[in-house]
Amino acid sequence: MPYDARIRRRLRLRDLDTLIAVVETGSMAKAATRLSVSQPAVSKAIAEMERTLGYQLLDRTAQGVEPNLYGRALLKWSAAVFDDLRQGINEIEFLADPSAGELRIAAAEPIVAGLLPVVMERLARRHPRLTFHVSQLHSPPLYDALYDRTVDIIIARIFEETSAIDVDIELLFEEPQFVTAGSSNPWTRRRKIRLAELMDEPWTLPRPETFAGRLVAETFRLSGLDYPRTRVICNSIQMHNALLATGQYLAMYPRSMLWFAGKRLSAKTLPVELPKRRSPVGIVRLKNRSISPVAHLFIECVREVAKPLANA
Repeated sequence: MPYDARIRRRLRLRDLDTLIAVVETGSMAKAATRLSVSQPAVSKAIAEMERTLGYQLLDRTAQGVEPNLYGRALLKWSAAVFDDLRQGINEIEFLADPSAGELRIAAAEPIVAGLLPVVMERLARRHPRLTFHVSQLHSPPLYDALYDRTVDIIIARIFEETSAIDVDIELLFEEPQFVTAGSSNPWTRRRKIRLAELMDEPWTLPRPETFAGRLVAETFRLSGLDYPRTRVICNSIQMHNALLATGQYLAMYPRSMLWFAGKRLSAKTLPVELPKRRSPVGIVRLKNRSISPVAHLFIECVREVAKPLANA
């Protein structure tokens, strides 16, 4: 059924919210409890929505209800509707008080540990009532949080295989890797080191199936070396930092984290020449999506903080 004014008048935000609750809980009864209404009211709302649209939206099974092809399509655009509404309310609040507002950001842990705290501290001094919701990216799929409208902006390494035509990508800087040690590690006293010399040292490295792990594996492969003897495999920067602090372990860290947090972490870059490979970091957001004033402020500050790396 083509979209017309009748559908616009009859299909309400409350109906879309009810559909989302039914799908997320898997049953009419649970959705009614969540929404604090009766089960017949939920059933009636779904039935009227299906009658208005002319399509069945849910499949009823012995295990509950689940969206069919039409239901999934409506749910996808319902998320966009509620996200745009949230953006509009945030913009009104920002216009009323330019020091307030919120933004949802996702980034890999090295960005969270290095670049983001600098950006947020700078913004906090200028706009003290801004609120940031930060989540960490660990592995593909990279852009799902944008598509699901659960984050507004992603800051991450940009891989060719993860590029997408429905997102805008602004490259910030190149992100080479460096072999890193704690300040008390004996290797920090050397002026020149070949990577092959470090193969039998204890390493703490990211899990190989993650983006960071793939980068590390590629670095060793391009150097003509096998993966080193790894004592600890994990994706926790805190774990890597704690092990480096013992003076025994080696790690491989991206440049931006060492640039912004190296002193705080007491991490030293070892003089190891590694193969050069393109590995840019960029800001990613949905294409053709209105950007909020808070997002504008955040992006401008990220550009400002990242500029030394872009020119380095």
